[in-house]
Amino acid sequence: MFTKFFYTLKNFGVPVSMNEWQALLEALEGGMAGSSLTGFYYLCRAVLVKTEAHYDRFDIAFAAFFGDIETPEGLPDKIWEWLNKELPELEITDEMRNNHQQLDLDELKRMLEERLAEQDEEHHGGNRWIGTGGTSPFGHSGYHPGGIRIGGQSRNLSAVKVAGMRRFQEFRTDETLGVRQFQVALRKLRQFTTRLEGARTELDLDGTVNKTCDNAGRLELVWERPRDNAIKVLLLMDAGGSMLTYSRLCNQLFTAVNRSNHFKDLQIFYFHNCIYDWLYHDPACRQNDYTDTEYVLRTYSPDYRVIIVGDASMAPYELMRVGGIIDWDLHNDKPGIEWLRRIRQHFEYSAWLNPIPRNYWDWMDGAFTIRKISEIFPMQPLTVDGLEKAITALRSKQAVAVN
Repeated sequence: MFTKFFYTLKNFGVPVSMNEWQALLEALEGGMAGSSLTGFYYLCRAVLVKTEAHYDRFDIAFAAFFGDIETPEGLPDKIWEWLNKELPELEITDEMRNNHQQLDLDELKRMLEERLAEQDEEHHGGNRWIGTGGTSPFGHSGYHPGGIRIGGQSRNLSAVKVAGMRRFQEFRTDETLGVRQFQVALRKLRQFTTRLEGARTELDLDGTVNKTCDNAGRLELVWERPRDNAIKVLLLMDAGGSMLTYSRLCNQLFTAVNRSNHFKDLQIFYFHNCIYDWLYHDPACRQNDYTDTEYVLRTYSPDYRVIIVGDASMAPYELMRVGGIIDWDLHNDKPGIEWLRRIRQHFEYSAWLNPIPRNYWDWMDGAFTIRKISEIFPMQPLTVDGLEKAITALRSKQAVAVN
């Protein structure tokens, strides 16, 4: 009966396998949902969702499938009058909690229409009419798993209400949620080394525990020289033109990189559309403020981790031809694709982040250049998940064709 729910989850990007779905059906047959929508929600999430990064997708899919059963529209004014009265909080006993009938959503909606047509006075603490307290499925401040809350504030959240709150939105990794998420991802780009010189200022916890145990419990602190992150980063960012659409997104990554002060060295340059003979010092790409790309290749060692950010979408001649640069005041003696190959050959630890969603890459106007550049660099979408995959590529030399 929940087959459509399975496909809804898949459509919203929750990676549910048939084995997990079969496990859910077996759990339902065993009564593990507790015969309530709320129990079903938590059971589904426990069985079907592999990581907290997918909680938000699951909540959206659950709310979309089971519908919004929050306060209905168009209730008569007299109902609102009854429900808005200040009333003492009613105690819900175990007997009251167990005294309810489990109903599906269609049945709840049908019953609510009947109550609205029949009810002519206010009710509080009951188990049938629209009111407050008690175990009625309609009203507020009472208890009925899976009922329809009308007015008031939620105390026992229904499953659809819980799903609709989207409390796990910040756990998503397929979206760019802000600077903090990028910073967390960048922290994984670490390669620690121990300094041979300098003061011992960092507490060695394991050494302290071992020494203290050797001393029969008398505390002895052990100090070590602090470790430094040996990673050096070269960030190359496309600026202007089609990248203006993604300026906020790129600013978040730029801010995260600048705040990540754990890198041994960080160098940032800019280019427009494609890298040619010049790498600029600011996003305006002014012709009087640049460093020769040849100088960068000669000066920066191959162990720099290179992160290139750009949509990789341009006219084919910009990438493939001599003189293909769109600035009429400049002329490139080497095609842009040759410069990209040289960068890849020199900096083997390199990756490309594309702000365009991956599902557009194969059919949009710039599909040709996106494909050609992705044959040179490992390319990932500019999301937190994409950045983490790019960081994985930056940890080891990747066997990517550059010819």
